[in-house]
Amino acid sequence: MTQKYELRTKQTIDTINHLLDNGIKKISVIIRHSDRFFTENPKLEPFMGLTDNGKKFAVDFGATIRSRPLPKISSSFLGRCIETSFLIDKGYTNKNNRVIEHNCINDVLAPFYVKDTQKAIHHIEKQGNKGFLRNWFDNRIDESIMENPERTSDLLSEFMIEQIKNLKENQIAICISHDWNIYPLKEFKLGLKLETAGDVGYLDGVVFFEKKNQYYITNYQTSPILL
Repeated sequence: MTQKYELRTKQTIDTINHLLDNGIKKISVIIRHSDRFFTENPKLEPFMGLTDNGKKFAVDFGATIRSRPLPKISSSFLGRCIETSFLIDKGYTNKNNRVIEHNCINDVLAPFYVKDTQKAIHHIEKQGNKGFLRNWFDNRIDESIMENPERTSDLLSEFMIEQIKNLKENQIAICISHDWNIYPLKEFKLGLKLETAGDVGYLDGVVFFEKKNQYYITNYQTSPILL
């Protein structure tokens, strides 16, 4: 089984660099992991690692990050996110000859919003990914199965703002997560509907930043929005 998603390294990096060029100092970015294998067996889904292309894309992403601010990397506990984090680190450190802090694992970057995995899988198999996401966002999935979608986006936003608050001087937070962590942010914080905004691609990101003691969210598809 294969699924095709766009690689969006350039869009994510360009969004970050635009903010840096405009004097923004405090930035956190949540991005989807790199290109990975797929399986027909839902039980194997958590164990799907990166493809060879995915490994290269992650290294290239790390090499494309500016030498400063220094990336502070965290990730979901699922292997494809840990692998992406390691290879971004490798790409950055090889290019810049700098040592950065090791990846930190955080549950908020994982699928914490899934409360009943078996029932969620059953619904996804019947409705398809996009149908399930739309039903979730429209509150047609019971909260015993999936966390409330707006609360999910709130929790993710709070986490990303906390990353900004915890940055040392001259650091940027790079958080490796999943497309389903990013879709709620696009839907509820950026106003980008999944039916018109398109898929969350590999290394596709949403960027948070602080300016004059206020916090904003943006991505390559929209102007910054005050949170």
